[in-house]
Amino acid sequence: MELIKSLEWRYATKKMNGDKIPQNKLDRILEATRLAPSSYGLTPYQVIVVENQELKEQLVPACYGQTQLADSSAVLVFAVWDTIDENAVEDYINNIATQRNIPVDVLSDFKGMMVGTISNMNEEQKTIWAQKQTYIGLGFSLVASALEEIDSTPMEGFVPSKVDEVLGLKELGLKSSVILTLGYRDTEGDSLSTMKKVRRDNLFIRK
Repeated sequence: MELIKSLEWRYATKKMNGDKIPQNKLDRILEATRLAPSSYGLTPYQVIVVENQELKEQLVPACYGQTQLADSSAVLVFAVWDTIDENAVEDYINNIATQRNIPVDVLSDFKGMMVGTISNMNEEQKTIWAQKQTYIGLGFSLVASALEEIDSTPMEGFVPSKVDEVLGLKELGLKSSVILTLGYRDTEGDSLSTMKKVRRDNLFIRK
């Protein structure tokens, strides 16, 4: 499907049928997510790909009983780094130098700019900044899913501490930010599947 038709087709699926996504489609969605832009390209978060059925079911109570989690093929949990510091920047700079086959010294100004930005934030500000980056990744996941004809449900309705506990995120130095379920719509169980998509016509202000 072309882009606009794909976006018209997608909706926040409320009921999924439990069918499995083909691996190649899931891989393309994940790669599109990986390619999403972020501030400085640092991408201060991880994406936990949950396909284990037991874990998906354990996530349901932490997400206010939303059954899409258990009936999905995969759940993507975007989780921000608990610590964003100069060491994280150092690792990123070294990775850039390696990937681009350039001396680390060439990136000293870029590194200094990133370190300066991060050092001027308190911990709460760093978390908010990182969470904003996860929503960019989420957007890419949603569009990629629609293009692959995979249904999805973005979720903010969950208890982060409970999701973190189920997935052991604290031990990984992570905090859950936003969730996306992937799978196939249950057309009989989800009344929204046949309803017209409604969006504001007056969204744009042109100047």
